[in-house]
Amino acid sequence: MRTEQERRPWRLGPQAVQWFDAALVVGLLGLTAVTFLVGQPLHVTALSALQVAPLAWRRSRPATTFALVWLFSGVQALVYDYPAIGQLAYPVALYSLARFGRPRDARAGLALSLVATGVAAWVWVMAGRYDDPPPGVVQPDLTLMTFLPYTLTIGAIVIASWALGTQARIRRAYEQALMERGERMAEEAEQRTRAAAAEERTRVAREMHDVVAHGITGMIVQADGARYAAQHDPEVAVRTLETVASTGREALTEMRRLLGLLRGTSDPELVPQPGLDDLPRLLAADVAAGRVRSTLPDPAPAVPDGVALTVFRVVQESLTNVRKHAGADATATVDVRLDGPDVLVDVVDDGHGAAHPAGSGGLGLVGMRERVAVHGGTLDVGPAPGGGWQVRARIPR
Repeated sequence: MRTEQERRPWRLGPQAVQWFDAALVVGLLGLTAVTFLVGQPLHVTALSALQVAPLAWRRSRPATTFALVWLFSGVQALVYDYPAIGQLAYPVALYSLARFGRPRDARAGLALSLVATGVAAWVWVMAGRYDDPPPGVVQPDLTLMTFLPYTLTIGAIVIASWALGTQARIRRAYEQALMERGERMAEEAEQRTRAAAAEERTRVAREMHDVVAHGITGMIVQADGARYAAQHDPEVAVRTLETVASTGREALTEMRRLLGLLRGTSDPELVPQPGLDDLPRLLAADVAAGRVRSTLPDPAPAVPDGVALTVFRVVQESLTNVRKHAGADATATVDVRLDGPDVLVDVVDDGHGAAHPAGSGGLGLVGMRERVAVHGGTLDVGPAPGGGWQVRARIPR
């Protein structure tokens, strides 16, 4: 099973984000310094630095960062007729506004950027238009022909920056919604599992009365018989007391097993609980209809009442799952037999229940596992080798 960390999309951590933003700002400032060293005017270098510096707050204050970059870029367009390194900060600021800011602010930033695109393109075209041509050469008026490619190129960069930022914001929101939904589903599944376990323990409380009370009642009857027999045949009394001791130990073992499952149950309704003798009655209707083929021990072997009850519940819940998931035409085989010191229960169907995996949220499976585990047994549930679904329980007697 994947851990919570593995299910989350990979992202930079908080410290890595800080290092990345710092490296971005330092790198652009370094390029700005290089352009100054190769002859760029000092006031242009200063404006470039003012455009780059606000990027340090592009995640925490995207709207303020974009406003400052937009302002200093506009000032540069008024005082300098050519592009500068500092204007690389503009698409980063617009991306950050669309990525980390409010959608309304991002749309306003896009509109302002498209206006700035036209202004910048016009300034650069007009600057190139007034270059002095060589003597005797007549320079044609290419203002409009040059303005269009400038505008389309800068506009494409602006729109791409805004679109990438918007897409990243939408994707982040979608991922967050998926993670929250997954956490809610996991919590709900855990709650259903706890509720199923609590319900099963309540049922065990009802059954414990018959399991333990049966043994205690037998002990009382046998003890009374031993008391009367002691006067006439001490050997009978000894054998009877041995039976009393054996029955008491068995009842005590069953009581300890069942009490291990209980947590604060109330007074349940006390009714007789089924055992191995009741399996033919449980299967009679399905066998008559041809939906179930059964192989049951005849006569039913003598097993502790708790084991017999667990076998009955496993068969009952397995057939319930066959009716729910295997399909209307599915058939099942039920095999209950002794296998050495254990009782082996096999319920196999030929339907399409394999489409409902064991971990898909079935609450009956929780009860079966707890019942089998309390007796030290094992329960295997999964697709059958030839198709369909199989439940196999091995319960020590």
